[in-house]
Amino acid sequence: MRTETLILVLAIDRGAGPAPLTEHRTKAAVPFGGKFRVIDFTLANCLHSGLRQVLVLTQYKSHSLHKHLRDGWSIFNPELREFITPVPPQMRESQEWYAGPFDAIRQNRYLIERSRASQILVLDGGAVYRMDYAELVRAHAESKAQITVAVRAVTGRGSGTQARVELAEGERVVGFSRPVPVETSVGGSTADEAERLETMGVYVFDRRFLLEEMTRLEQARRDLGAVVDADLAVDVVAPVAAEHRVVAYRFGQDRGRVTPDRYWCDLASIDAYYQANMALLRAEPPLDLYQADWNIHTYQGQYPPARTVPGATSGNEGIFVNSMLAAGTVISGGGVNHSVLFPKVRVQDGAIVEASILFSGVVVGHGAHLRNCIVEKDVVIPPRTQIGHDLKADRERFTVSEKGVVVVTKIP
Repeated sequence: MRTETLILVLAIDRGAGPAPLTEHRTKAAVPFGGKFRVIDFTLANCLHSGLRQVLVLTQYKSHSLHKHLRDGWSIFNPELREFITPVPPQMRESQEWYAGPFDAIRQNRYLIERSRASQILVLDGGAVYRMDYAELVRAHAESKAQITVAVRAVTGRGSGTQARVELAEGERVVGFSRPVPVETSVGGSTADEAERLETMGVYVFDRRFLLEEMTRLEQARRDLGAVVDADLAVDVVAPVAAEHRVVAYRFGQDRGRVTPDRYWCDLASIDAYYQANMALLRAEPPLDLYQADWNIHTYQGQYPPARTVPGATSGNEGIFVNSMLAAGTVISGGGVNHSVLFPKVRVQDGAIVEASILFSGVVVGHGAHLRNCIVEKDVVIPPRTQIGHDLKADRERFTVSEKGVVVVTKIP
């Protein structure tokens, strides 16, 4: 199975994700959970699943992602035909950039053709979850399907970003409907609480079938005289479901080696991103980062251990409560509560950080007070600054989410 599966990880744009955190990086490269990048979860799934022929299709502001792949994921052995290779648009046929997910796959047809793989696993690099892809690929082979679509059960309004799936007997996929944005969907009815199935950006294609489908869509592209920016579920899979075998694979079942926590989040907004990080601080978090045989690999700088020290002026002890502190962080007489701190953060004397996410290299000055904030890397918060206390004033300087999370990308 290791050499029979070629993996394409889509990391080509900002996504619908947490702007302005994607102003200078692709969504897949956004920091998450105190030390990781979002794409680490997808790549760790590949690593633990024993599937190690990975092409990462990149495009939008990809330098940060390319650097992370180089520094953190140069761990596979090419002598064993293992690789993680970033593939920006090669422009082999035209000067066009990737127009969308399927166009990114289409433009790299030559890589699929020269692969010895019998199936192509397509993954969204912008979602956080843990999954044993080996079991998904095995189920695909057992079902003799042309396409297998990973689906997850949702209630209420669902994600608002993923297509809904209709199944017939035997887990056959018979239809899709486009995502209904959460802000426009109708809530409160009994129907909203019924369980439904949604896609999650994970597909297995029979290689030969995928190549044939690309040929068909390429002809449609020529007929239209434009680039086909196809949604994988609605525009590519749905039209062939009636005549070909398309099956669903339910996420979170007992198959596979990873614990079935059934956690999946595509970080579709600042509030979703913030809540996903805050959820990691619960006594029993919905996403288990501590499963010993399914650790999330990433790049880690050679920084000294995190520590607390007394403040130089006040003499007060630095303290932290129910928080994540990454290496290189120093709390000098300040206080941190229910927060996630990435590497090399400094919290100075008398400063207070509450319910906040501080990216690498942030400095919180003497006596400053942050509440419900996300602070971009290397931002220096001036002494005695208060952010997150007066949202009306904060909106004049920063981005503030619908639920009152203040995103500080720079100090005006």
